Amino acid sequence: MSAPAPSPLVVVDAEPLPRQEEVLTEAALAFVAELHRRFTPRRDELLARRAERRAEIARTSTLDFLPETAAIRADDSWKVAPAPAALTDRRVEITGPTDRKMTINALNSGAKVWLADFEDASAPTWENVVLGQVNLIDAYTRNIDFTDARTGKSYALKPADELATVVMRPRGWHLEERHLAFEGRAVPGALVDFGLYFFHNAQRLIDLGKGPYFYLPKTESHLEARLWNDIFVFAQDYVGIPQGAVRATVLIETITAAYEMEEILYELRDHAAGLNAGRWDYLFSIVKNFRDGGQKFVLPDRNAVTMTAPFMRAYTELLVRTCHKRGAHAIGGMAAFIPSRKDAEVNKVAFEKVKADKDREAGDGFDGSWVAHPDLVPIAMASFDAVLGDRPNQKDRLREDVSVAPGDLIAIDSLDARPTYDGLRNAAQVGIRYIEAWLRGLGAVAIFNLMEDAATAEISRSQIWQWINAGVVFENGETATPELARKVAAEELAAIRAEIGEDAFAAGKWQQAHDLLLHVSLDADYADFLTLPAYEQLVG
Repeated sequence: MSAPAPSPLVVVDAEPLPRQEEVLTEAALAFVAELHRRFTPRRDELLARRAERRAEIARTSTLDFLPETAAIRADDSWKVAPAPAALTDRRVEITGPTDRKMTINALNSGAKVWLADFEDASAPTWENVVLGQVNLIDAYTRNIDFTDARTGKSYALKPADELATVVMRPRGWHLEERHLAFEGRAVPGALVDFGLYFFHNAQRLIDLGKGPYFYLPKTESHLEARLWNDIFVFAQDYVGIPQGAVRATVLIETITAAYEMEEILYELRDHAAGLNAGRWDYLFSIVKNFRDGGQKFVLPDRNAVTMTAPFMRAYTELLVRTCHKRGAHAIGGMAAFIPSRKDAEVNKVAFEKVKADKDREAGDGFDGSWVAHPDLVPIAMASFDAVLGDRPNQKDRLREDVSVAPGDLIAIDSLDARPTYDGLRNAAQVGIRYIEAWLRGLGAVAIFNLMEDAATAEISRSQIWQWINAGVVFENGETATPELARKVAAEELAAIRAEIGEDAFAAGKWQQAHDLLLHVSLDADYADFLTLPAYEQLVG
């Protein structure tokens, strides 16, 4: 007797979208269903392992390089696969969500790479998930244009040889996609984003002289990298493209991953393209993992923790050394400034800071870096051009002068700064403003001339939580308490109401955002990710 056919992947509780049938084809859904059937059980085990590791950190308040993988680190013979031509020069990368206007502008920006983001810069409404896929397909087939209804301005793609190479970022392992279910269970968002994109575009990208390239977010261990590698192997065989066509760059944006950089590259070595050094998610991960570690792990205001802080220098220099030792690209952090169309002086000061940051990264040996706005591309490009010249990268710069001890990565108390009352107020301001936009379906939000994404809200609420639970006393003599946080948040909500007016306030989701920020900032049971309770409130 033949085996019963597997249950199909079904769309659940979603209003039909224009052109969704082009993405949600029977064949594409069958592929996603097979990814889910094969790999979700391992994903579940790895999420459970995260919780076990976090409990161990709570017990010991320390981390170390893994003794069981010492042989991998000691073996100098292995390297990652050589970079494909399209990813050899990555000196400037632009990031942003996959809405239609951003897709065109990012590809046209002059950056070498566009991080097409289905993760932190995209609120996962069904419309963003599906139409983001439509926009990328249209970009690759050159069937994309856009006219701004407000300004009348039209946007179209430049010639193919002037476009950025796309590196797509799916959602992290912790997020589900509630609109797609298999045998009654929601499919992980990572497998939905990866699966639909890969199925429709892998061969098309190869035909264009590029390939299916990915950024892997929120990775916490080399075992999670191994899972991705196994998914890549299966996926390439499934659609019949050569093994190694996939390339993945891993964001080292969790403190646990910082101790496993070499092992992560090793697991992905046939598909690895590099590692990236983030900032807000990395700090968020430190707070999350060491939240009960006492005063020595209390972070100051987020803006006081620059990439020159000793423990951040340890992290970034170790990343460059690790990547170049193994033949991988080292990609630096984000320049999030959004230029003002009204204030030239604000721009002048900010551009100088961006230049100094990119000069430092290029000087440290990074092969490229991120920007959030097209106007920053020339600034970052000049910094890397000055160091690289005609060379596509500086992977030959091995940084053998760098030596990082395990304790260096978590020496938070080496930073000579303290939390401030203004820092608390800024966390409330930014947290409310970002969450409100996210609940309306916007993941990349300009706030106070900075492009913020979900990582911003995570570090904001984490700092409020940490300062309260550590009993921080601010410079004005006030102690961080739930009552103080409620008072500050209420004041900020009132200020927003006064700023935008009653009609705009009523039309937004401001009270809901305020309440959610306080929920995740004050709850004794620290939520692993803000986006988990927020997703329950996201409409669409």
